[in-house]
Formats: sequence, structure tokens, C-alpha cells
Amino acid sequence: MLETLQTLFTEEWAIRALIASTMVGVTCGLLGSFIVLRNMALIGDALAHAILPGVVVAFSIFGMSTVGFFIGSVAAGLITAIIITWIQGNVNTKNDAAIGIVFTTMFAIGVIGISAANRRPGVHLDLKDFLFGTTLGISNEDIYLLLGIGVYVIISVVVFYRYLFATTFQPVIAKTMGISIRMIHYFLMLILSFVIVASLKAVGIILVVAMLITPASTALLLSNKLEKVLIISSLIGFLSAVIGMILAIQYDTTPGPMMAVIAAFFYILAVFFSPMKGLVFKTIRNRNLRNKIYLEDTLKQAFRLQQKEELSFKNLQEQLGYNTNLLKNNLSKMAKQNIVQLSPELVLTQTGQDQANKLVRAHRLWETYLVNEMGLSAEQIHEDAEKYEHLLTEDMLDEVDAKLGFPKEDPHGSPIPPKG
Repeated sequence: MLETLQTLFTEEWAIRALIASTMVGVTCGLLGSFIVLRNMALIGDALAHAILPGVVVAFSIFGMSTVGFFIGSVAAGLITAIIITWIQGNVNTKNDAAIGIVFTTMFAIGVIGISAANRRPGVHLDLKDFLFGTTLGISNEDIYLLLGIGVYVIISVVVFYRYLFATTFQPVIAKTMGISIRMIHYFLMLILSFVIVASLKAVGIILVVAMLITPASTALLLSNKLEKVLIISSLIGFLSAVIGMILAIQYDTTPGPMMAVIAAFFYILAVFFSPMKGLVFKTIRNRNLRNKIYLEDTLKQAFRLQQKEELSFKNLQEQLGYNTNLLKNNLSKMAKQNIVQLSPELVLTQTGQDQANKLVRAHRLWETYLVNEMGLSAEQIHEDAEKYEHLLTEDMLDEVDAKLGFPKEDPHGSPIPPKG
């Protein structure tokens, strides 16, 4: 590994490959956030495949020219975006079907064109180089193109951030503000075409889609704020490119696919371990909520039985239907919190009665809200209130209480306990 790092930072070809890869990771991560949020991932895939005819035409006109490939590919990408948008707006065809029809047709034309070009004497266009990239064969001209596109994309996102934000999350409001939804859409398609074309040699047509979608999807699992999503997505794209490049050199494999695999690895980590949306933390939160509901239901039922002077372990178990171990565990936790007293007899403490009153207040206030504000009947509300009494915070209850005008009784005529 030490030799790999030494190669990466001393050999000229490796330095060029590293610069190109990191620029691809950052720009794809940055732009990919908007692509994913706007449900345009399939369009990104379509543009990546549809630029192939532009490459063939550019080769016929300019030869093996990076600038020529750029011009031809961008033109093909924009034509594809226009055709897809026109079909979606004017033809009775499903949106995803329209995308599939256009990009597969364009890609097929490109493959036919490459096959035809290769039949000429002295011409060799390798299709797999366009599909998977040739990161280790990056030239200085490619680097300059990537750096220019990268700077342009970053400046575009900063300058037009407000317009991109508005059209992404609130298109109706954006339209009333005088923002052209269509113009922003085509502008996004333009810079997306730039990024795809610039990334073509580094990671190839197929894998650029992974670098657009995967880091952005990972970032969206880690944050709900767009500014943070853009930063996290760019950082993950950067790390995927650097780590992928190191491992590709170490294990003598193609860099583009390795970068995509590393990006997917980060995504899998986020799927399981994201503090907000990860499956591990979601499971823990669900388990804690379930235990909280068991505990609060035990408290509420104990409060009702105590008011009837019938509170005992046997009666409590009959009312709740819990197994013996679960009920004993709940009562033990409640005893540690000074909610119940277990001996010489089972009885709620004053703290327990106060907490039970809060639960009853939440239940009856929510029932009143459902009847008065939502128009439900008194027979429809109990089950819903049983669920939400465990979720309503004190501030939310105060807000509901004030909105209802501080009612004294619920729809069933039962008194609503005052705030303690």
C-alpha cells in the first residue's frame, strides 16, 4: 500500500488520474444532489448513454480531439434532453418510457456509428473505453477540461442556488415568483451534459451515473438540509474517487468501477448507520418507542384501576394482556423512577399519578381535537388517540389546548385533567 501511495503522488500519470478522478467525484456529487432530489436520475442515465452519437460525429469532423468530443457530446446530450421533454409534454407516453425509448435509440445509433468508423483503415475507437473510462490514460487537455467544467459547475450552483432550490422543492411558488421552471430545467440539463462529457474519459458512460446518483443518495440519508447535502455529497464523491483510485492501482484493476464500488460502500454504511435514517438507529428508536408505549400503557391502566381501588398485579395483567415477565419488567422500571410502589402492596406514587394525568390529558385533548377540528365522530376517535397520546409533546399539547379554547370535557363527557 505504501508503494501505491508513493506511485500516486510521484508518477505524472497517477497524479493526472488522481486530479481527474477527484474533480469527477466533487462535480458529480454536487450536481447529483439536484438530480436525485428532482427525480431525474433516469434522465442522467439517459444523457450519459445518449452522448455516444455525438462522440462519433465529433470524431468524423475533428478526429481524436478532446474539445471536439466535448462539443459533439454536449450537442447530443442537449438534443436528447429536448426530445425527451417534448415527448413527455406532447405524446401520450409514460415519462420513464419516453426516457428509455430515446436513450436506448441514441445509444444504439452511437454503437452502430463506432462500428462503422472502426471499419475505416487506421481507425480504432474502443467502445469499452467510452463505457468504463480510461482514467490512467488521462491527458493534460482532459485535466484542463475537467477543471474548467468543475469550476463552472460550482459557480453555477452558487450563483443560481436560490433558483435551483425553489424549482426543486416549491415549483408552484417558484413560478409565481417569475422563475422559469423550463429554463432552469434546461440549464440543469446543460450543466449535467457538461459534467457527463467531462467525466467520460475518467469513469465512462455507465459509471458516471453511479457517481451522480450514489454519493447524493448517501448524503440524503445523512442530512435533510440542502446545503449540508451538497457538501456531504461532494465529500463522498471526492473520497470515493481517491480511495477507488488507490485500490485500483493497488489491485491492478480498472479505476472507474472501483470508484463506483467505494461509493456504493459508503451508501451501504449510511443505509445501516445513518443517525437519522439508518436501519440500525431506526430499529433502536422503534424498540425504545415500543418499550415506552408498554410502560405508559401500564401506567395508565394502573391509574384507572387505582381509582376503582382494584389495583393489583393480577388485575393489571388481565386488563393489559401482557405476559408475566413483560409486566414485571415494566413495574420494576416504574419503581426505579418512583412511579409505583411495589410493597407492601402495588400502588401508584404521587409522581406516578401526575404522569398518568398527563397521559389522560393527552388522550382526551386529542380526541377533542379530532371531533372539533377534523370532524370525526366520537365513535371513531379512541384508537387514534390511543396511538398519538404517546407521541404528543408537552408543547404540542399546549398548542392543541389553546386552539380548542381550553376545553373542560372530551367528546365522551369525561373531564380533561388540567395541565399539572
